[in-house]
Parts: sequence; structure tokens; C-alpha cells
Amino acid sequence: MNKVTIIVILAAAGLGIKGDGQSRYAHDRVYTANQISNTVSVVDPSQNRFLGEIVLGQPFPNMLSPLYKGEALVHGLRYSTQKKLLAAVSIGSNSVTFISTETNKVLGKVYLGRSPHEPTFTPDGRQVWISVRGEAYVSVVDVNSMKEAKQVPVADGPGMIAFTPDGKEAYVCSSFTPEVDVVNSKTYEIINRIPVVSPFSPNIFASPDGRFIALTHKDVGKVTIISTANREVVKVINTGPVTNHVTFTNVNKRLLMFVTVGGENKVKVFDVVDDFNQIENITVGALPHGLWASPDGDIVYVGLEYADQVQCINTKTMTTSPAIQIGQSPQALVYAENAVTETGNAINLSPPFNPEANQIVTLHGIDKNEKGYGRLVVRSIGLTDMVEQNFTSLQAGNSYTLTVTNSDRVPFTNYFAINSFKADANGKYNGQSTGLIKKLTTTGPTSIYRHIILTNNRNGKVVLIDDMPGRNK
Repeated sequence: MNKVTIIVILAAAGLGIKGDGQSRYAHDRVYTANQISNTVSVVDPSQNRFLGEIVLGQPFPNMLSPLYKGEALVHGLRYSTQKKLLAAVSIGSNSVTFISTETNKVLGKVYLGRSPHEPTFTPDGRQVWISVRGEAYVSVVDVNSMKEAKQVPVADGPGMIAFTPDGKEAYVCSSFTPEVDVVNSKTYEIINRIPVVSPFSPNIFASPDGRFIALTHKDVGKVTIISTANREVVKVINTGPVTNHVTFTNVNKRLLMFVTVGGENKVKVFDVVDDFNQIENITVGALPHGLWASPDGDIVYVGLEYADQVQCINTKTMTTSPAIQIGQSPQALVYAENAVTETGNAINLSPPFNPEANQIVTLHGIDKNEKGYGRLVVRSIGLTDMVEQNFTSLQAGNSYTLTVTNSDRVPFTNYFAINSFKADANGKYNGQSTGLIKKLTTTGPTSIYRHIILTNNRNGKVVLIDDMPGRNK
């Protein structure tokens, strides 16, 4: 491929090119934390190209062994511009791993309390604060010594931390408590407790001007906006099911807020100046999760949890580029400005783990009166398959069984169970199970089964059924 061809491709993707033909993003990188493959994926935004994986552990199901050595459930991620350093949190192994973006090598590791979730560097880059979600404190780690320096007590189940740009205050959301704690980052004391609408807030972000703090409520599909001037809630927005991450960026000198809504495969955009009114509804790939904007605000990268991909949004046109394949089940995503000195740097990266392609299945009501909805992703994990499940609008507290069947009509006999579960108080369920499922989901005339169904255990009736094209019916 010649130089002219590369420039044309980049221009088509909406990426700016300098006069020397080098993209303005050539020194930047995009990183994702992948909790099934236990890797950090590295993407070059100047070419929208996957470069390779930083391997922190082995993919499922290897980590289930009692002799497993490595990080497990790689989930949280942040970047320090001052240090050119990544902090990657692994929930299952209770650790934060520090990685050089110049060399893609692990520089150190700190083990923390039970189930840490997300790291956040202080604005000066000297500390990283990590929410220890399985307990009730934030771990403060000194970056230079890579040792825990302090434990800051907060509400039970801290989800994540957002600092005001001056670094004086830290806002801590919770996964188990309906409040945001405001901490004086110098004295480590809580100075405010702000009530919010839901106990489950996994993500929080500060606007670049420091005026607002936004946090997501994944369980009820909302975003709460807090004013830092008076430390009060000023707006609660209904965003949609499985609202995952939120970020701010300036586009055409106008401050916008971007939100991933996993249950709708959307990124929703809100105008901060216009009282956070929604202005865009961008369709992306399967189950968008983490997102982050480039410093100039011209592009936003989104991680697609079910598709094992990332996708780039051009904020000038609000259109998407083709998704690119990365590690398995990306969670947090960060855009890292000036991450590498050498533009072509891809040293010490491993090639991608290439399992069989994922299969994404949706389930709808078997009749028009059923409002329930389900979505599954079936992915290879070694010699078996993992079925990740997301259901909404079921009967609250009711028990269900997910099955495959080789019948094409009621009563759908000759089936076996994939999973049995109980819907929560909001009629939702998120979970996973394993088995040789994908081996049975080949469409076409040789299909071993004809449907995936969800049965109400209370009355034995089928309530949801798959709608995959090409299935024998």
C-alpha cells in the first residue's frame, strides 16, 4: 500500500493529516481492558488499526485452575500522560498492573483489597486512586514507589473516582450505595455525601472545565449530573437500558456529553450548554461499554463488549468507522495522547487470540403481549463456550430457564437447559454459563436445533424465542 492510498483511507475515516502526510494521532494510542482474554488491546488511532495485545493472564477457562498464575478479569484502565503509564485493574486477582506505553512492558504490580474496580490518576500523576468495590474504601497508590500509601474509607462498594481538574476534590460513586462521596484529596476526609437515584453506579467522569460530574446508573438506565459549584444534583437523564460509561469533550467549541447505552447498541450525545438535551443517537456495534475522546474532541473511541471490537466515531459528522477486532470482552477504554515517541512502535505486543467468531442472539416475546427482551453472546473459551446473557422487562423476582430445542413449535420438546436464573426486582438478569453451546448453533439445513427459548418456570410457558435468520423453523 503506497503513501497516497494510506492518506485516502485516513481521510475517509475522518482523521486529520499533517502536511508531511503523518496523521496528527500517530503518537497516540487507544487501549482496552479485556476481561475474558485477560489482555490489554493496543490500537493506533492514526490508522484505526489493531497493533496487538499486552498479555496479563490467560483467557477463560484457564483462570479457573487452582494453579493459575496471572491476572484475572482485567477490567479497569487509566492512563497517565506525565508518566506514559497505564494502570490496569484486574478484579479477579485483586491487583493493579502498571504498564509502560513506550515499551508495552509491565513495570510493577500492587495487590489490593477484594475486587478492585477502576483506577484514576490524580491530575498531577503522582497517585492513582483505585476503588476497592468488594470493600468500603479507596486505595491510594504512590506511582513512583508503586506501593499503597493510604486507604480512604467511603460508602460500601465504591465504583470509580473522578477528580476535579485542580485535583482538590475526588468524587466517588458506588456500586452498592445510592450516594456519591466527595473527598478532600489532601486530607482524605469526606466533605459531602450526595444522594443519587440508584445504588449501582459503575462509572463517573468530570467535565474538562470542572463544572460538572456525570455518573451512570447501569441498573436503571440513567445518568446523574452533579454541579461541582454547590455539590448538588442538577439533572437526572433517562438514557436507556445498560447505561455503561460517560465522557465529556468539546466539539466545535461546544461541550458535549457522550453516553454508551449497551441495551440499545447506541452512543447518545447530549448538549451541555442546552441543559443536557439529547442531540444525537449513534448506532454502534454490540453492547458498547467504555468510551473516550481524543484531546481535540474530533474522534471518540468506543469498546464493544459483545462484539470484541472497538469503533471510532467522527464527532464532526457523528458517523462511525468500521469496527476492528481486538481482545475478548473489552470493558474500560482509554485514549492515550502522546503514548509513544516512535510512531510505528508496536514492540512487545502479542498477536490476537483468535477463537471462533462470536455469535450474538436476540430473543423477543413469543406473542405480542410479552414485553421481555434478551440478548446473548456465545464465545469460544478453549474447548468450551461461554454464553453471556442480558435480559430485561421480565417479571420481577420470577424464575426462568434458558434452553435450546430441536422443536419448531409449542411445546418445544427435546431440549436441554443452558441456564436457570431469577429476575431481579426490576425484571432484569445479567449472567453467564458454559457448555458446548455454539457447536449446536449452526444455522442451515444441518442445524442440530431450531430455537433458543426462555421458559417461565412458574407456569411452564415459553415467553421468549430467538429470531436468528437462517434457523430451521
